[in-house]
Amino acid sequence: MPFRLLIPLGLVCVLLPLHHGAPGPDGTAPDPAHYRERVKAMFYHAYDSYLENAFPYDELRPLTCDGHDTWGSFSLTLIDALDTLLILGNTSEFQRVVEVLQDNVDFDIDVNASVFETNIRVVGGLLSAHLLSKKAGVEVEAGWPCSGPLLRMAEEAARKLLPAFQTPTGMPYGTVNLLHGVNPGETPVTCTAGIGTFIVEFATLSSLTGDPVFEDVARVALMRLWESRSDIGLVGNHIDVLTGKWVAQDAGIGAGVDSYFEYLVKGAILLQDKQLMAMFLEYNKAIRNYTHFDDWYLWVQMYKGTVSMPVFQSLEAYWPGLQSLIGDIDNAMRTFLNYYTVWKQFGGLPEFYNIPQGYTVEKREGYPLRPELIESAMYLYRATGDPTLLELGRDAVESIEKISKVECGFATIKDLRDHKLDNRMESFFLAETVKYLYLLFHPDNFIHNNGSTFDSVMTPHGECILGAGGYIFNTEAHPIDPAALHCCHRLKEERWEVEGLMREFYSLRQHRSRAQRKTVSSGPWEPPAGPGALSSPENQDQPKEKQPAKKRTPLLSCPSQPFTSKLALLGQVFLDSS
Repeated sequence: MPFRLLIPLGLVCVLLPLHHGAPGPDGTAPDPAHYRERVKAMFYHAYDSYLENAFPYDELRPLTCDGHDTWGSFSLTLIDALDTLLILGNTSEFQRVVEVLQDNVDFDIDVNASVFETNIRVVGGLLSAHLLSKKAGVEVEAGWPCSGPLLRMAEEAARKLLPAFQTPTGMPYGTVNLLHGVNPGETPVTCTAGIGTFIVEFATLSSLTGDPVFEDVARVALMRLWESRSDIGLVGNHIDVLTGKWVAQDAGIGAGVDSYFEYLVKGAILLQDKQLMAMFLEYNKAIRNYTHFDDWYLWVQMYKGTVSMPVFQSLEAYWPGLQSLIGDIDNAMRTFLNYYTVWKQFGGLPEFYNIPQGYTVEKREGYPLRPELIESAMYLYRATGDPTLLELGRDAVESIEKISKVECGFATIKDLRDHKLDNRMESFFLAETVKYLYLLFHPDNFIHNNGSTFDSVMTPHGECILGAGGYIFNTEAHPIDPAALHCCHRLKEERWEVEGLMREFYSLRQHRSRAQRKTVSSGPWEPPAGPGALSSPENQDQPKEKQPAKKRTPLLSCPSQPFTSKLALLGQVFLDSS
C-alpha cells in the first residue's frame, strides 16, 4: 500500500490584528509600500539595538539588552547586516561600517570557529559588501573589484578555513581553530551541508583573487559527496570525512543537507556549470521518487527509501524558492502553500512539524525568526506575481512584530504554542529575514535589475560590466554579482590572440635582426621565463609543454581521530506497515 498523509482539518490559527495596508474585505493584496516601510522600521529597531547594546560582540541578546559572541568574535551581526544597509538605501551607514570592520575585525585569533558558518556569514558577507562598495559610494582603490580591503579580509578569513579541507577525502572538518588549524581532538563527523556549501563563495574568491585553491577545494568536496550517494541516489545527513562512511543515514531536504542542494543549483547558475546542474537534477529525481508525498517532503533511509521521519522542518522552506530557480513553478507553489498553512497555524514555522499529527514535535517548537519561507515567497513572487505571496509577507511582519518585538530588538520565539521568548537575536535576522521581506515588497530595488541598467568599470584586465542584475544569493542572503567573476581575468581566447600577436612580433623582429647582422655573438632571442611566457620562434611548431601548475598555499595536515559517539537527527520514527 502506498504511503499517504492524512492532514487533520480544523487547525487552530493565530489571529493577529491587521494594520492599514493589509487586505480588506474586498480581498485586495497588501500594500507593498506600507509594508516596505514597516520592514525598514523593523530593521532599524533591531540594528540600532545591536549597536547600542551588543557591539562589538557577535550577536544581540534582546531580553537582557547586551551582547555575546556566538560564531567566533567577528562582530558578526555588523558583517551580516552590511549589504542589507545598501539594499535599504543607507549608503552613509554602509560606508561607516566598512571603516569600522577594517579597524576592528581580526581573524588571527585563538577561536574555534564553524567552517560552514564562517564561510556563509563572514566570507560571504565580506565578498558581497566588497562587490557592492562602489554602488554604496565607497571610494574604491585602483584595480577594484580585483582588489580592495573587504576582499582582502574575505580572503584572509577563507584561508583560515583551508586547513579543514586537508583530509583523505577532501571533505572538510566542521570546526577549525583560526590560529592553530584543526584541533587534534576534532570530530571527523560533518553534516552534508557543512561539506557542500562552499562553491558560491570560494569560486567567487578564486575569480577575484586569481588563486584557484578556494574553488578547487570546494569542487573536490562537492564531488566527494556526489560519489558517496547511495545506489538509489540519496545522501545522508552526517558523514565521517576521514573514512567517507555515512554516520547518520536519514535523507531529506532539510537540516544538515539543505544548502548542499542549494549550492549545486546556485553554483551552476553562477559559474554556468552544466555538471553541477546535472548533479542536482539527478538528486531531484531521487528526492521526488523517495521523499515526496502529497507536496510534502519527508525523511527516508538513504539506502532503502523507507520513511524514517514524517516531519517538516522549517529549514526545508527554502525548497520552493530553489524549485523556482529551475523553473518548476507549479510544484514550488503547491509545496509553498503547504508550508504556509503551518505558518498560519502558529504565526511562524516550528523547527519540526509532525505532518500526520498536524502539530509540533516535542522540544522543537521554537521559531528563531528564520527566513526560508519568506525567501521562497520572494523568489516565487518574482516568478508569478501571485498576491498570495505578499500575504505571507504581511503575515510574517504582523507575527514577528506582535510576538517577537521587545525593547532591545527582536527575540527568538522559544515556543510557538505559548509565544515564550528566548534571549537571542540571530545575525541572520538582519542578513536574511528582513532583507527578503524588504525585497518581496520592493519590486524596483536594484537587486531585481533586469539588465536595463549597468555600470562600466575599467580594471587592469579591461572593461568590466557590473550591476546588471542576476545576483546570486548565498545561503545567508548575501548577493553576489555574477558578472564580477569575469572582471579579474581575460578570457583564454583573448589571451591566446594577444600571445599570437606577440609571437608574430618577436619572430619578425628576430628575423630582421639576423638579416642585419653578419655574425651572431649570442644565442637566439628567448622569451621571458615563467607562467604565460611566449614560446621561442624555433619551437613555435613544436607542441607546447604544459606549464607547471600555480603553486598553492600549503594546507595544514590533519591527524586521523577516532569517532566514538554517533550523531543522528532527533525525531519520531514512522514505521510503514506495508
